[in-house]
Amino acid sequence: MTHHQNFTQLAPMILSWKRCFAVSLCLLAYAPLFGCQTDSQTVKKIQQDTESTDIEGSLIFNNVTLEQADEQGRPLWRVKANQATYTKDKKIAKVEQPIGDLFQDGKVILKVSAKSGEVREDGKQIFLRGDITATDTRNGAVFKGEELEWLPQDELLVVRRNLEGRHPEQIDVTANEGQYLTRSEQMELKGSVQAISKDPNVQLKTEQLLWQIKGQKLIGDQRTHLERYKDNTVTDRVVANQTDYNLKTKVAILKKDVQLTSIDPPVLISSNEVIWDVKADTVRSNQPVQIVHQEEKVVITANQGQVDLESEVANLKGGVQGVGSRNQAELYANQVRWDIPTQKMQASGNVIYKQIDPPFNVTGATAVGKLQDQSMIVRSGSSDRVVTEIVP
Repeated sequence: MTHHQNFTQLAPMILSWKRCFAVSLCLLAYAPLFGCQTDSQTVKKIQQDTESTDIEGSLIFNNVTLEQADEQGRPLWRVKANQATYTKDKKIAKVEQPIGDLFQDGKVILKVSAKSGEVREDGKQIFLRGDITATDTRNGAVFKGEELEWLPQDELLVVRRNLEGRHPEQIDVTANEGQYLTRSEQMELKGSVQAISKDPNVQLKTEQLLWQIKGQKLIGDQRTHLERYKDNTVTDRVVANQTDYNLKTKVAILKKDVQLTSIDPPVLISSNEVIWDVKADTVRSNQPVQIVHQEEKVVITANQGQVDLESEVANLKGGVQGVGSRNQAELYANQVRWDIPTQKMQASGNVIYKQIDPPFNVTGATAVGKLQDQSMIVRSGSSDRVVTEIVP
C-alpha cells in the first residue's frame, strides 16, 4: 500500500472525530487531504519525515505531532512522539516516548513527558504511562508518577501511582494519587500523603491534603500528624483534625482535638485551636488550653495562652488553674506567667491558693512560687504586705 493510500484511509477517521482531533503527520505533500476543512481545529499543516504503515487495521506513523484546539482555535494540547499507532476501530492513538505541552487560554501551562500514552475520545482524554513528568511553567511545581490523565475540558490533570510532587523552594510531597486543578493551581493529594516543607523542616502525614501551590498553603480536614525537625532530630510533634499550614509564613492553624508535644521543654499542649508559628517557635491559643509538664506532673489550664518554646515561658489568661498533682496543691488566678525550666509561677488577679497537707486556703492579689514543692507566697493588694507565706 502506498503512502497516499495510507493517508487517504486515515483522513476520514481523523475528520470524523467530533472535535476534529488535529494530527500533524509530518508529510507536507499530503496537506490538501486535511486542509479542505473549514473548522479552525482541522489540521493546518503536515510536517515532513513521517512514514506510515498499515498493519492489521492499524496505521503506524514515525516522528509524529498530535495536537488539539478549542472552538476559538486556541491550542489545548500538543504531543510529539517517536511513533504513533492509530487503531481504526477504536479511534485511539497510541504514542511512544511522548513529549508534550498542555495549554490553558492558549498559553502553555504544563510540559509533560512519559514512556508511552494514548489519545482517546476525539482528543478529550490523554493518558500517559511510565516515568511521568509534568512541570507547571507558571509556578515551577514538578509532578512525577506512573500514570497521568489530562482532561482539557475539565482543566484537570490526574497523576496516579506513586505520585511525587516538588516545589524547588518550598516542599516535597508524595501520595498514591493527585488531582491537579490547573485553573486554581492546587493539587488534591490522596492516600498515604506525606509532605516535607523546607526551612524549617516540618513533615506532615495524613490521608488527604490540599496543596495550594499558588496560595502557598497546605490544607487538610482529616487527622494529620506533623513533626518538626532540627538537625535531623524531632523537636515537636502535633496532631490535629484540621490543618492550615502557610508555607510562606511558616504558621500552622490547627483545629479540633489539637495536641502538641514538645520534646524540650517536655510539655503537652492541648486545645481545640492552636496557632503554631514554627519559625518563631511559639504556640498560641485563643480558646481553652491545657499545658502538662510531663516530668513534673504539673497541669495548667486557662481560657487562652501562649507558650514560647524557645525561651520556655508560658503566659496564660482567663480562669487560670494550676495543679501540682504530686501533692494536690492548686492555684487559681486571672493571669499566670510560668517559667517552665524552674517551674516558678507568677500569678495575679483574684489569686486563690489551696493546699491539702497541711490544709490551707489563701486568697490574695498576687502569688509567686512553685506548686510541685508547695512553696507559694500569696500577697494582698499592697505589694509590701505579706498576707500568708507557706513553706513546706
